Amino acid sequence: MSETEMKCGNDKTESSEEAPIVTSHQLKLADATLAYTATVGMMPLKDEKEVIAAQIFYTAYTLESEADSAARPLIFVFNGGPGSASIWLHMGALGPKRVDMGEEGFMPPPPFKLIDNAHTWLDLGDLVFIDPVGTGYSRAADPDNNEKYWGLEEDLEAVGEFIRLFLSRNKRWTSPLYLAGESYGTTRAAGLAGHLIDRGIAFNGVILISTIMNFQTTRFTKANDLPYMLFLPSFCATAHYHGKLDGDLQQRDLRGLLSEVADWAETDYTVALAKGDRINEDERAAIAERLSRYTGLTQRFILGADLRINIMSFCKELLRDEKRAVGRLDSRFIGIMASAEGTAFDFDPASYAILAPYTAVYNQYVRDQLGYATDHNYEVMNAKVNENWKYQGGRFPDTSEGLRAAFAKNPFMRVLVAQGWYDLATPFQAAYYSLSHMGLDASLRDRVSIREYEAGHMMYLHEPSLAKLKADAAGFVRE
Repeated sequence: MSETEMKCGNDKTESSEEAPIVTSHQLKLADATLAYTATVGMMPLKDEKEVIAAQIFYTAYTLESEADSAARPLIFVFNGGPGSASIWLHMGALGPKRVDMGEEGFMPPPPFKLIDNAHTWLDLGDLVFIDPVGTGYSRAADPDNNEKYWGLEEDLEAVGEFIRLFLSRNKRWTSPLYLAGESYGTTRAAGLAGHLIDRGIAFNGVILISTIMNFQTTRFTKANDLPYMLFLPSFCATAHYHGKLDGDLQQRDLRGLLSEVADWAETDYTVALAKGDRINEDERAAIAERLSRYTGLTQRFILGADLRINIMSFCKELLRDEKRAVGRLDSRFIGIMASAEGTAFDFDPASYAILAPYTAVYNQYVRDQLGYATDHNYEVMNAKVNENWKYQGGRFPDTSEGLRAAFAKNPFMRVLVAQGWYDLATPFQAAYYSLSHMGLDASLRDRVSIREYEAGHMMYLHEPSLAKLKADAAGFVRE
């Protein structure tokens, strides 16, 4: 790599367009060697006067082949937050390299290591990892304008424009096209499918990893009882994992138990919550007893919570006697709390188990192997974006209509939904509720596939689930 290439990421103005950095690599898999090109750089977003208004940082991996590259699938990838960079799917699941987190995905001791990813999706299609404005190295030309991109509709416009520009600049308009998003990235993916079909861009498939489209399913707000019902199966899975259920339930097949819990939550529990203050004491006691069996929490706690178990209080309450809390992103994780008192944990042990390993490894990788040198901070998770995000549609934005509309206008599209049992951020039952309430025509419902994993929000932290996710994605893309 030349000295010029190494300096390309430095000494630039935010309003000038820089040439991307291109490097060549090889990845040895069990049955093949992949020769590929990595391209990193900024995609300029211009205003009506053709002046650069913002730059979106991206990393693209293209398989080197004598065959027509346009015939290969092209997969656009992003994470969520909405203030998160694409680092998690990039360095944890889909890219040719990943952070070594061991088999279970718990935090390893530093220094952290980069390893070849035997489960990369690069053999399925070319990969483009996108960091929306305010995340990664992406930013507005004028820092005061960053917030102009921090909203549901604004984000769809910006990321949609990135995709259009990438297709044009790389002559990939006729490639099979896919979207893969995680968490808020599934909100974005569902919205983009509807947004871009109206602009002549149709997707072969959309992959939703840890799905949230309808925010009513996860927001514990006054007079919204929906999350209490939809989180319950995930609470049960968590209690089962930590051995907190009664002996007979602890010995049950977990998936069968979760189906039982979901059925009860949608019937007796939902009716009880709907009664509000009209519920009588016998009914209240019966519901509390069943909730206690399914969650491992005491009836006293449940009655004190008016039969409504909030996500944060659950994370703290389950292991309170041990002065521990379970993770929100992945409830397999346990964190040491400063005090056993209170109703909310000090920090999410799952988040902090991955923050340092991914941040360190990525910052070394992008400079050492991809050649992108810059003094800018790579915003792994930008709290300012999350705090200032504009959710059009009131308290409960919902992009499932965009996905439904995309299906109606492009009936050849397919959707793969991937959900973890121990995800307390976007619980699996909430995803299923959104899918079954989006008004999808009966003739199209078999085009939606659902897969489950014995892990959390980022199920790929758990290596067996990482392998399963790759196998499920391969079946989906190659179908």
